Amino acid sequence: MNILLVDDDLDSRAGVGDFLREMGHHVTECSNGEEALRIFTNGHFPMILSDIKMPKMSGLEFLKKISLLPDKKCVDVVLFTGHGDMETAILALRAGAYDYLLKPINVEELAAITERIAEHQALIKENTLLTKHFREKLQDETEETRRELMKLKKTLAQSIGLDSVGFFSQEMIQLMEQAHKYHSDRTIPVLIQGETGSGKEIIARIIHYGGLKEMLPFVDINCAALTPSLFESELFGYEAGAFTGGLAKGQKGRLDLAQGGTIFLDEVAEIPLELQSKLLRVMQEKEYYRVGGLKKIKIDVRVICATNVDLRRRVEEGKFREDLYYRLKIGHIYIPPLRERVADIIPLAELFLDKFSQEKGKRFRNIGTTAANLLQCYHWPGNVRELRNAIEWAVFMHNDETLQSSHLGILSSVSTTTPLKTSIEYQLNPNEFTLPRESFSLEEYINRIIIKALEMHGGNKTKTARYLDISRRMLYGRIQKL
Repeated sequence: MNILLVDDDLDSRAGVGDFLREMGHHVTECSNGEEALRIFTNGHFPMILSDIKMPKMSGLEFLKKISLLPDKKCVDVVLFTGHGDMETAILALRAGAYDYLLKPINVEELAAITERIAEHQALIKENTLLTKHFREKLQDETEETRRELMKLKKTLAQSIGLDSVGFFSQEMIQLMEQAHKYHSDRTIPVLIQGETGSGKEIIARIIHYGGLKEMLPFVDINCAALTPSLFESELFGYEAGAFTGGLAKGQKGRLDLAQGGTIFLDEVAEIPLELQSKLLRVMQEKEYYRVGGLKKIKIDVRVICATNVDLRRRVEEGKFREDLYYRLKIGHIYIPPLRERVADIIPLAELFLDKFSQEKGKRFRNIGTTAANLLQCYHWPGNVRELRNAIEWAVFMHNDETLQSSHLGILSSVSTTTPLKTSIEYQLNPNEFTLPRESFSLEEYINRIIIKALEMHGGNKTKTARYLDISRRMLYGRIQKL
């Protein structure tokens, strides 16, 4: 798609232009409205991106002059505006602008708007062809449009981190289906539990985007990286004069940015105890106050949380509110560690191998037998993230058609005599164990095994009973005794 980009800020224009070119578009850049009007009059540009505040001719004046030109009704204009210039943005929409973007430009929002315009232009093109051309030409043109849209979706998937996602084992396929079900109902909060590197944020993005079916805001916040005071102002925003050192006009919070979309609270267990009640109130009442504010703000935001710790235990320790825990866990997904789903290791490795080989111009096409055995024997404490990094390092350091065990660096020291199945096999061997000389409580050991099995399966009693090879009734009886 031909895009006309108008911005007197060279750095901003260059950044936006490079991103659009990476998406496969043809971009013509202009530094002012007069130059842009001249180029637009002599060319064909289905989409225009223009700053509002520019010398000589503002973005609004440029938009009005375009609307007066004959046969120029098929262009979609998106204007850039600053946070404190919302009234101008509203005037732009009334003047016929397709949409507006806040500066600095968010690339996810830019990609989403560009895709919507591409679809809009595709519909315009299709309707025009229906009335002016033969059916054969219509079929060729629409097929070209479909290919362009597929390319745009692929680029968008790369920008939001969904381009190298694979679900291969039956357990992970069911997990993905569960994520898509949660996508269909934005009112249900979802708690994602799993070890570090297991892919919690990827699952959160799948719940939000639903296979790229919609492009609503996805705003994440790392709860472990902020102090209590910073967390509150970051989440809720603050009014002018709320505290020393704040911006003179105040600032919107992450909840404002996520309106209509999703707020993703990573490491939710680290939210300070004194702020957990405020988060619970927001989820229940769908409204909140900014720091130092007196006006209630209504919100329409889906809440997705992730943690790598046992929140149930945090509740028992008094470090996490029980009512908030049950509110977050209405929707629940537990991601098993990679060592417990060996069937996923080789397909994921092949996916990463293909991705990085293409990106780095290498010749790798398959994984050798010894390398595959090595990958399956390693216990992967860093989970999928560690596997991805290992493959990327191997592709960067070597260049061959087949990935060999020697390419995998430190992993080559791992014993490959017995493929890894589950971590418990290395801890409990029914044929080799030693009893203490003194008496001990068998009941206590059974209880501890049950507790660890429940933790391993995220509290799912059906999976825990199946894992321990006992009936659910027997498991419930044990839990009641506990």
